[in-house]
Amino acid sequence: MSKFKLIIFIVSLVPAIWLTVALLTNQLGANPIEAITRETGLWALRFLWLTLLITPLRWITGWNSLMTIRRMLGLYVFFYAVLHMLMYLWLDQFFDINEIIKDIIKRPFITIGFFTFTSLIPLVLTSNNAMVKRLGGKKWKKLHRLTYFIAVASSIHFYMLVKQDKAEPLFYIALLIVLLGVRIYRHYQRNALTIRTVVS
Repeated sequence: MSKFKLIIFIVSLVPAIWLTVALLTNQLGANPIEAITRETGLWALRFLWLTLLITPLRWITGWNSLMTIRRMLGLYVFFYAVLHMLMYLWLDQFFDINEIIKDIIKRPFITIGFFTFTSLIPLVLTSNNAMVKRLGGKKWKKLHRLTYFIAVASSIHFYMLVKQDKAEPLFYIALLIVLLGVRIYRHYQRNALTIRTVVS
């Protein structure tokens, strides 16, 4: 592992370490269960946005080395999403399967969150080089376009979760619109260039 990747790996663990210390030292406020569940979900969201940022940042800067950390950031999305799900299943529902099923059916934002989490699983299972070779580049890329669905669904989940001040989820939605907008613009720009080349 290069020094750059090692630094990113360690820095990415900091939120989990801080949350653990904060929980053990009673620094998470009056409702620590709600706080740690929310924070782990937010960090999963932040790492997902960072993952989506890598490609446009590479286009702008030409730093191809950024691509070497994209997979790691994607795995950290899953890491924090697993913590988020565990906090919900354990501290909120006490692993009561019947209550969990009822909650998934009853509350739409839980339904969306559950399906968003399960959508991450095939991406993680196929994140290694062996699976890229096994699936083939085209199929692998198609599968990993699930990332965009996950990002949109995560935004909706967060927006529905927040009951009063919607400023924070709207901020993340605005960032997502920019990140996806850059990709759409790039796609149409490349298509237009291809058409001009063919015509000329």
